[in-house]
Amino acid sequence: MGICELSLREMGSAVARRKVSPAELVEAHLSRIRVCDPTLRAYVTVNEAECERLARDRGRQSGGPPGVAAPLNCIPIAVKDNICTKGLRTTCGSRILRNYVPPYDATAVSRLRDRGCLLIGKTNLDEFGMGSSTENSFFGPTRNPWDLERVPGGSSGGSAAAVAAGMAAAALGTDTGGSVRQPAALCGLVGYKPTYGVVSRRGLVAFASSLDQIGVIARTVEDTAAVLEAVSGWDAWDSTSARRGQVRARQTGEVGKSGVLRVGVPWGFFSEGLDPDVSDVTRAVVSKLEKERWAFEEIDLPHAEYSIAAYYLVADAEASSNLARYDGVRYGEREGGTDDLWEMYVRTRTAGLGTEVKRRVMLGTYALSAGYYEAYYLRAQKARTLIKRDYEEVLRRVDLVLMPTSPTAAFRLGEKLHDPLAMYLSDVFTVGVNLAGLPAVSLPSGYSRSGLPIGLQLIGRAFEDQTLLEAARLFEQVVALEARTPAGLKGLLESGRGGA
Repeated sequence: MGICELSLREMGSAVARRKVSPAELVEAHLSRIRVCDPTLRAYVTVNEAECERLARDRGRQSGGPPGVAAPLNCIPIAVKDNICTKGLRTTCGSRILRNYVPPYDATAVSRLRDRGCLLIGKTNLDEFGMGSSTENSFFGPTRNPWDLERVPGGSSGGSAAAVAAGMAAAALGTDTGGSVRQPAALCGLVGYKPTYGVVSRRGLVAFASSLDQIGVIARTVEDTAAVLEAVSGWDAWDSTSARRGQVRARQTGEVGKSGVLRVGVPWGFFSEGLDPDVSDVTRAVVSKLEKERWAFEEIDLPHAEYSIAAYYLVADAEASSNLARYDGVRYGEREGGTDDLWEMYVRTRTAGLGTEVKRRVMLGTYALSAGYYEAYYLRAQKARTLIKRDYEEVLRRVDLVLMPTSPTAAFRLGEKLHDPLAMYLSDVFTVGVNLAGLPAVSLPSGYSRSGLPIGLQLIGRAFEDQTLLEAARLFEQVVALEARTPAGLKGLLESGRGGA
C-alpha cells in the first residue's frame, strides 16, 4: 500500500513518528495529481507551491507548529471550489468567477489551517453547486476513478474523485440537496452532511442559503470525524451558526449501550424506481446489521414524495436571489462593448453563467414572481414543514433512518445531461434531509454487478451528530466492505499516461 492509500489517521501517525516527512507526503500526492488529474479533472487549481513550501518548513520543526499534532498536521486536504480561500482563486466552476481571488479564508478553511492541514487544491464542481454529476462546470466534467466513462456524482464530484484517486487524504464539499453524500456513494467513500448550523457557512458562496451546509468526504468514518471535529463549532461571524454545534472525534461508547439500535427503513418510499443492484445491497446490509442487534422496522414518510418538487422550488428561489449579485458590477467579469447598463447586465450574465444555472435562476425567479409566489414558493415551504415533521415524528420512535443514498450506481457521462428531470431525480433520497436540516452520512455498502460502489445513508436527529458518527462506525465495522482499487485509477497508474 502506497502513502496515498493510507487513511488520514495513518498518514498523521506516520508523520508524527517521523516515518514519513511532510515533504514526502505532499510530493506523493502531487505526483499522483500530475499523473491522474489531466484525465480525472478533479481539480480546478492545485496549490503546489504553497504546499511544498509549508511541507519543507514543517519538516524543519520538531513535531510541527506549537499546539498542532496528529492526526491533521501536514495532511493534504482538498477544498471544493465554492469555499473561499485567501489568495487562491475560488471560481464556483463558473466562467463569471474564473479569476476571482478571495481576500479571506472561509471559517472552515481557517480552522483546518489552524490544525496544520495543507490545502492541496480547489476541486471541480457543478457550476455554483447546481447539478448531480459534476458535468456542469465551466472547466469541464470530472470523471469517476472507478470508471472513466462515468460521472463521480455532484456537485462535490471533484472532491470525491480527488479522495477516491488518492490525490487528497480528505476533502471539504458542500451539501445543498445531497451534494456530499451522493458523490461519496458513487465513488465508494464516506460522505458526511452535518446538522444545519454545525459547520459555519461563512466563506461558502451561497447557492440556497437555508439548505447549504459544508460537509466532509473521506475514506473512513474515523477520518471523517477528525475533519468534522476541526471545522465544526459556533462561529460569531455566521448568523446561522449553532452554539451547540461542536462535534468530537472521540467515541463515547453511548451508541448501542442499551444493546439495540432501532432503525427505521421507509421501504415504501423507494420500492419503485430503485436499481436492482441498490435494492440487493440494501437488503443484504439490513440482514447483516440485524445479526448484530440492530432492530429494523418499516416506517412511513408520507410527504417524502413531494421532496424533489419542494426542494427544487425552494433552492431555485433562493438561488435566483443569491446569484443576482453576479452582474459585472458587484461581482464577476464584465462583458463590455456597450454604454447601456441594462445591455451590460444581459451580456455579462449571458456569457458568464452556464445553461443549468440560467435554468434554475429563471425557475426560481418565476416561483417568486407576483401572482405565482403563493402557488409555488409558499406551497413548497409548507411541504417542507410537513417533510420536516415526518422525520421528527419518525425519529421519536427510532434512533436512525436508513435508506439508499442514490437510486443507482454511477451513470455514464452525458447520460442525463440533456434530461433535467432525470438528473434531478438522482437526488430523490437525499434532498429531504436538507429540507429538514438533519445530519446524514453516506457509507460504502457494496458493489453493483459491474463493480461500481453503492452507498447507503444513515439519518439522525438534529444536533445528535456525535451519535450518528458512532453509529456510522458500528455500521462500518459490521458491513466490513471488501476494499478494492478503483479500476479507472488502476489503469491510469499502470499506464502513467495521465491525460491520454
